[in-house]
Order: sequence, then C-alpha cells, then structure tokens
Amino acid sequence: MKALPTIGKFIFVIPMMIFGIFHFMGAKSMSGMVPSFLPGAVFWVYLTGAALIGAGIGIIIGKKGKLAAQLLGLMLILFAVLIHLPGAMGGDQMATSSFLKDVALGGGAWLLSSQAKN
Repeated sequence: MKALPTIGKFIFVIPMMIFGIFHFMGAKSMSGMVPSFLPGAVFWVYLTGAALIGAGIGIIIGKKGKLAAQLLGLMLILFAVLIHLPGAMGGDQMATSSFLKDVALGGGAWLLSSQAKN
C-alpha cells in the first residue's frame, strides 16, 4: 500500500509524456485544435508537447516537481476551457467528454502537486 502513490505518479505522468510525444508527431493535424485567437498554431502544439514532456520529467525526477504538477494542472484546465468547452456548450458529446477528462486530469495534477516535496 505504501507504493501506491509512487505507482499512481507514474500511471499519471507517463501518459502525459506520451501525449507530449504525440504533439511532436502530429503537430500539423493538431494545429486545428488551437484556438483561433492564437497565431502560429503549430508553434503552440510544439510548445504544449514540450511542456507535457517537461512536466513529466520534472515530476518523475523530483526536480521542481511541485511547480511542474501545478503548471501541468493549469495547462490541462486551460485546455478544457479554451479547446473543449466551446464544443461542449454546443452539445458535442465528444467535446464534453474531453472537457471532463481534462478537468479531472487538471485536478489530479494539482492533487499530485500537494504530494511533491519541492
């Protein structure tokens, strides 16, 4: 039972890092999800990919893990509000699912930040 927080940390962080890799592999196709008020959509896809990977590394190695988890949570909540909420408000069930998923993951990241030592 003492190992569960460590196992949970890896179960949470490894998919985030894989999502980051996906951002680099499919930047062009993901660029359409970037809100239209942000110029340079592909840049934002690469930046968020790097942020996902960086947060994962920081959390795993324990260097600025608290800050990494807090910023990851903020990014996920921003994704929920800026990317998925508009579709969810329009009745899109897939967007609603993505909105709820990102809100839950953002909350999980903030909860994880409370466990970090630095």
